[in-house]
This record gives sequence, structure tokens and C-alpha cells, in this order.
Amino acid sequence: MRRRFELTPLALAAIAALQAAPSAAQVNAAAPAAASAPIGLRTSPLLREDIPSVVRKELPTFVYGDRISGRTNLDTTIEGHAELRRADTVIRADRMEYYQPDDLAKARGNVRINRAGNVYEGPLLELKIDSFEGFFSQPSYRFLKNNAYGNASRVDFIDDKRAIIRDVSYTTCQRADYPGWAPDWVLRANGIRIDQEEDVGVANGALLTFFGVPVLPVPQLSFPLSDKRKSGFLPPTISLDSVNGFDYRQPYYWNIAPNRDLTLYPTLMTKRGIDVAGEFRYLEPSYRGQLRADFMPDDRLRQDNRWGYSWQHSGTLGLGLPSPVGMALDLNRVSDDNYWRDFSRGTGSLTQRLLANDGQLSWTSPGGEVATSLRTLKWQTLQDPLAPIRPPYDRLPQLNARYTRSDLPLGLVGFVEGDTTRFHADRRLTLQPNAQRSYVLGSIERPWQAPGWFVTPRVQLHSTRYSFDAPLANGTEAAARTLPIFSVDSGLVFERPASYFGRSFTQTLEPRAFYVYTPFRDQSLLPNYDSGFNDFNFATVFLENQFGGNDRISDNNLLTLGATSRLIDPDTGAEAARFGVAQRLRFKDQRVTLPGQAPISERLSDLLFGATLNWTPQWALDTTVQYNPKTGRSERSTIGGRYNPTPYRVISAAYRLQRGLSEQIDVGWQWPINDLWGDRGQDLGSGRGQGPNRWYSVGRLNFDLKDRKLVDAMVGIEYDACCWIGRVVLERLQSGLATGTTRIMFQVEFVGFSRLGSSVVQPLRQNIPRYELLRDPGLPAPSRFSNYD
Repeated sequence: MRRRFELTPLALAAIAALQAAPSAAQVNAAAPAAASAPIGLRTSPLLREDIPSVVRKELPTFVYGDRISGRTNLDTTIEGHAELRRADTVIRADRMEYYQPDDLAKARGNVRINRAGNVYEGPLLELKIDSFEGFFSQPSYRFLKNNAYGNASRVDFIDDKRAIIRDVSYTTCQRADYPGWAPDWVLRANGIRIDQEEDVGVANGALLTFFGVPVLPVPQLSFPLSDKRKSGFLPPTISLDSVNGFDYRQPYYWNIAPNRDLTLYPTLMTKRGIDVAGEFRYLEPSYRGQLRADFMPDDRLRQDNRWGYSWQHSGTLGLGLPSPVGMALDLNRVSDDNYWRDFSRGTGSLTQRLLANDGQLSWTSPGGEVATSLRTLKWQTLQDPLAPIRPPYDRLPQLNARYTRSDLPLGLVGFVEGDTTRFHADRRLTLQPNAQRSYVLGSIERPWQAPGWFVTPRVQLHSTRYSFDAPLANGTEAAARTLPIFSVDSGLVFERPASYFGRSFTQTLEPRAFYVYTPFRDQSLLPNYDSGFNDFNFATVFLENQFGGNDRISDNNLLTLGATSRLIDPDTGAEAARFGVAQRLRFKDQRVTLPGQAPISERLSDLLFGATLNWTPQWALDTTVQYNPKTGRSERSTIGGRYNPTPYRVISAAYRLQRGLSEQIDVGWQWPINDLWGDRGQDLGSGRGQGPNRWYSVGRLNFDLKDRKLVDAMVGIEYDACCWIGRVVLERLQSGLATGTTRIMFQVEFVGFSRLGSSVVQPLRQNIPRYELLRDPGLPAPSRFSNYD
């Protein structure tokens, strides 16, 4: 028997409430159990961004309307302000018919569907609710993730993640309220296939227009809906270069598997030819790495084939030992000495003059007491005839072992380290013989410490033996050296409450005294394979040996005195300021030096001053000064500061002086140009969309005061028009004493779609401290609950 019924929305709500409410008997029966059982928290699917298909089928369907009629379990007709809700799907229309056996909804007149925040509007919809399969005629749409929208003649829903939009327009430029408005950029296509599971769109017969000018006509175009990885052509990069000429690079990305990918970088350089490069990355449970390589046949710049590769690999090997064996590879090689100059913006590890080919196996016992390593290291040195460098020694191979104990009797802590290394290099360049060097270093110390003080005496014994492949100046082919080293490190820590400029702090005073004694052993005939002077700073001033490496051990009878004072916020523990001073008092001359240098006879070293201020999060200052009391001037100074009041506003500056050698100023910035005329981010009335419409200046300048010339420079402008960002950057890099390269980079970023032009973002990030992207891809995606209606 067919029955017609009409229910008002108020009646529907009352029925739903009665069906959901428990009876009085149920409440009374559950009360004792609820009173005795502890209250526990459990997860709920109600606020999940994604609703599993198993849960979705069990969720109820709610319908609303001015008039509702139908047959039980067969069909329902809703007329007047019709609305159907299930899970994350809401359909509204003037009239709606719902066929329950097929789960099919037919809606007509002002149809609007909201599916997890994605909205479609149009005159006619037929849709299977659960499977989300159907079509929408003449819809307009808006996507939640990137706020893109457009119009189409038809949308075919394949399922809840995939759809085909026909005769479509696509843009992220938000509509402005004035006559004649048009989006700055729009993509028009015969069809776009949307895959929200893979977060990718594929357009066929596509044409991208920018201010009405066609800029990218392509038969097929794949573009991301988010930053999720996908295979396909990436946006090309274009630049003008004084060495390469017009530089066009077309990357292709291949998402091989969730743990492997490959990116190819074919590049056309009008002055040089074609360069083919690629990068392969892999990630496995026990190892990971990346391989980068490039090849340029018949480079017109050098009239030769050019190539380079770099392979970084790290992982573990299961060899049946109590703990795994670590393995690390860092291999780098290029075709010629000019590679670092001609490919200065290629792969980072291949643009240096010293390229390491390093392989290492390491093993550490489960408790950490024993650590061993086997290493081979071979260098490729790229020479410049105007500025030659002495190549470092290869280590073919190096075997190292260390045994540490921190639980010795009487509170002692000690270790024993052994190392044997074969040093090899071209003797015509190093002017000294190659050698096999072996050493044993033993150390034992007894720390005493309490909250306000510490004392740590330490005794070391360093024994070294050399075997040379050619006689030394005195005719010997072997040498040995054994040195004891005695040191005592001590310090105090005082604290007191203090107040400065209206702020409360905990102020500390931390005096420190470090004494070291090492007897003299003549080392003047020994070759130098890996030793150099440690830099004079607060990290090295309290060390036993003033040389790095193991070929030189300084003879010492000196006392280092220093003091540090800190201002600490008692509420957060943050350090607002730090001041330090240190000086060495030498009781005898230091006779052990590097080849060609004179002994050190000054009883008092230079004074070392340091200060770090972080008074507010916006300001930071860091300075170190090496002051010579005899001359009354600083020998080395570094002063750096940063001002970062708000996002996209940062200025950093540094002054570096090394007396007689170099004096440089380094300035970097990112700052809105609009601030110059008082604008703080409002629409400038350009008529090109809503939002910031802001100009930003970006750059970094490195100026040599000694030679009075600009060494490296990067200056550019960014423009944020809300739905697109434009960047133009001029860069000059010095590649030799009298040579440099200059290039112009320009890029247009269509927000929510793609980038065209040069690869500008990475150079800006590398050169400008605290540079921020105007659109941060790391921000979380919008929630479907932010557009839930």
C-alpha cells in the first residue's frame, strides 16, 4: 500500500532525538556500573578527516525539507530547501529524490554538494552517495586543499577520490568585488582528471594564460594538488648566464616506488651545448643514499667532454656480530680542474676544489666500550694555476680502534686509542715522503664535581711511530715520538638573582682555570700529514694540544684563565646574554711549530673577548674579538647581528677582520618594500585580486674592504599577488681571483598550480639567513571541518 506523508524539519529532529535517547530503564540499569567503573578515554571516528568505507556504510542518512514524501525503504522525495546529509557529504537543492535500493540521489535546482570540504554547485546532480559515483551538469567547483576553483560543462564522479571535469577553467585567484574583474591567471582545458588520493591533476588540451596572454599551451599537463610526490615533468627553469648563455632546464621526476625516485635534468646552454644530469634516491630499512651524475658531450667552452658524479650511501651490514657494522660512502669525481668554476651551480658536492672519495666501515660494541673503524680516503684536487693549493694526503687505508671505560676503580675514567694510517700523495706537490704512521694514545682522568665547582686532573701518553718510503733530511727512514701530557681543568659556578632594564634574571659568574704541561720533543724533522693550528676561540682555548691532527704535539707549560657570565631567564631558562673572556699565561717558550713558523715566546697571549645577546626574540648579536695588548688593536674580530621582528622581515649583517689578510662585510635581508611608504599588507588597489599585493626586497652582499670590491652578490625582488608570486634575482659569484659569473633568474609561481622560470628559491634559502617562503608548503592542509556546511 502506497502512503504519502509530510514532515516538518522540527518533527524530523524530534523523531531523531527520540530514537537516539535511551529509555529510563536503560539509564537506571547503567547508573551503578557507571558509578563504579573508572572513566576512560577512547578514540572516536566522528572527527576523523577521512572516514573508512566500513564505518561510512553504517552511518545514518539525515534528510530535511519543507515537504517530504516517500515509500519506506524504497524512495524519498524532498521538496523545498531539500537537504541530505551523510558522513562528510551534504547535498542541498530545490528538489531531491533519493532511491534507497540504489543509494542514488537526484537533485535539481540550485544544487550544492559539499564533500569533505570540496564544493560543487550547479543545476542538476545524479549521485550514488556511498560510492560517490555520478555526474554534475554545468557546475562551478572549489577545492579545499588549495582553494582552487572554476567552472565546467560537466563533472563525472568516478569515486570519492577521482573525478573528470570537462571544458573546465582552473585558478586560485580569488574574486574581487568590482566590475570587469578577471583572474590574473587561469588554466583552461578540454578536460581535467582529478585524483585526490594521489593529489594530482592531469589536464588535456590545456592552455595557461597570464593576464590574458597565453604562456603555456600543452596537449597534456600534469600538476600537483599538494606537495605529494608524483611522476611527471616538473616546471622548467630558465636563466641567463654570462658563462652558459640562455640556460633552459626541463626536469622530469619518476616516482619509482614509495622508497625510490629518479629526477632527470636535461639542460640546454646556448653557449656550451647540452648537459644531461640525474639524481637517484633510495631508502631501505638498513640503508639509504643518493646518486647524482651529469654528462656534457663536447662542451664548447672547453672543447671537451665534461662529466661528474657524486654518490652518498649509508647503512648497516648484518655480519653475525653482536651489533651491526656501519657502512658509509661519499664518492665524488669530476672530469677536469675547471669543473668547479664552470659548473659552479651544479651539484653542491661537485663545486668544490677538494673532492673526497671516502669509504668507511665502523663497528661499536653493544655497550659502547669498543669502537673500531676502517677507512679509505682519496682526494681529487682541482688546481687553479693562479691560486694553486697543496693537496691533502690520501689515507689508503686508515684503521682506528678505541676502548673506553667510565667505571674504573676510585672513580677513574679512561680510554685507549690506536690508529694506523698509510698517507699517500704526489711527492712533486707535497715535497715530503709518504709514510705509514701508527700511534697509541692512552688517557686517564679523575673528575670531581659538585653543583658549584669541578676539578678534573688528566694524564695522557701519546706514542707515535713513522715508517717513510724515502729518507728524511737526516737520512733516517723511520722515526718515533713518545710524549706524556698532564692537565688540570677546574672551575666554579656562582649564581645570584639580578635585575637589568626592568627584567629579572639569574646571573652566573663562572671562572675557569686550565693548566697543561707537555715536555719538549724535537719534531722539526717529522713531515706534516694532517696537523694544523687550532683556531683561537672559546672552543679551543681550553685544549691540551694547540694543533689539530697527530703530527704535531705542542710543548706546553701554560695556564689558561677565563670567566663567563650569563643572564638566564628564570621562568623559561632561555639565555638572554653571555659574556666571556680568556687569556693564556705561558711559563716558557713554545718551540714546537708547523714548518716555516717561528717559536712562540710571548708570555701573555692575546685576550679573547666574546659576547652573545638574545635580549628579545627579535634581536640577536654575536661577537668575538682577539685583542693584542701590545699593539692595542684587535688581530681578529667577528661581529654579527640579526633583526627579525616579524615573518618575512629579517636583516642580518656581519663584519669579519683578520689583520693583514682580509676584512669583509656581509649583509643579507628579506624585507617588504611596502614598509617604505607605510603600507602594512593591505590591498594596494592594483585591481589584481585580494590579499597582500606586497613587494619584497631580498639579497645578500659580500664586500671585501681590503681590496675594495664586491666579492659575491645576490639582489632581487619578490612580488606577492596572492594567487601568484613573481621573483627576479641578479646573482654574481666569484669563481677565481679575477673571474666571476653573472646570471639573471626569474620565476613566476602560480599558487596552487606550478612554477615557471628559474630555480630561485633554493639559492635564496642558501644565501639569506632565515629566508622564508611567501607560501610555506609545510603548513598543514585545511581541515574538512573548516568548510563544513
